[in-house]
Amino acid sequence: MNQAAKLFLVILLLALAMGRQAAWAQEDGTTAEETQARPGLQEPPPGEVDPKRFGKVPDLAFGAFQRGHYLTALNLARPRAEAGNSAAQTLMAEIYARGLGVARNAEEAAKWYGRAAEQGDPEAQMQYALMLIDGRFVEEDREKAYTLMRSAAEAGKPLAQFNLAQMMTEEGASMEEAVGWYERAAKTGLPDAQYAMAQVHAHGIGGKPEDAAAARRWLLRAARQNYDTAQLDLGTWLVEGRGGEAKPEDGFAWLKRAADGGNVAAQNRVAKLYRAGVGVEADPVEAAAWYILARRAGLTDREMEDFMDGLTNEQLKAALERANRLR
Repeated sequence: MNQAAKLFLVILLLALAMGRQAAWAQEDGTTAEETQARPGLQEPPPGEVDPKRFGKVPDLAFGAFQRGHYLTALNLARPRAEAGNSAAQTLMAEIYARGLGVARNAEEAAKWYGRAAEQGDPEAQMQYALMLIDGRFVEEDREKAYTLMRSAAEAGKPLAQFNLAQMMTEEGASMEEAVGWYERAAKTGLPDAQYAMAQVHAHGIGGKPEDAAAARRWLLRAARQNYDTAQLDLGTWLVEGRGGEAKPEDGFAWLKRAADGGNVAAQNRVAKLYRAGVGVEADPVEAAAWYILARRAGLTDREMEDFMDGLTNEQLKAALERANRLR
């Protein structure tokens, strides 16, 4: 892997680890917030499930699943699953993987994902591939995972396309091909892939030219979907005028949106904008309050520490009260 590709990988993996993850639960019961740094993406929670994920699932089983009657859905799907219906097998795997109506059982989920994957079910192929990479509930097999992920990606699953690109990037495969998969997923509207394409254009990776304007457009697409890392970058770019006209007020608005959502880096940048009066009216108390929030989360900034040292006791007290209200 050349130096440019290595730089891209470091930037992208760090950014994705910081960014928003889909609201799903892992097999071991950890939440999205607890697993942000784990590779790979999963699908949305039950209330947002697209019926097309499961192919031709028996209507009664999927209808029960959609209504939250998970045990009923499991019982309705089981006969079809045991008879070899891949869609029903995938539905059962989902229920066991998430512990919906039953105790979470990753081994049982892996069994049904594996059976459905063998029959070419794209959803099961992607999920089973992630389990093969993880290696906790099935024997780790990255080669098989790669084959299954590619199959799911070629079947048109955006999350599989994104994960395949991630695998290619991590393993030093062709960056041109990896970027092609990122782009395909991005064009479907997947915000993680849109952010990846912003990084591709920002650094000129995988045969794409360095193009700050194109990068900014991809950032905007991801930011509009509440991808907080994209909001952080977009806000900064708008303030600085990178990739187009400087728009400090718009930049502040995007940074504030990310900060309100809990992005610590955005909280610190909002503090600096309040301190300097860029994109917003200067307000030392508000600046200190936002920095206090970021500092509580573990971020320290020497520049802001010096700023805090120059505040009066009254300002510090007001900032602390304001930070407590923001929290």
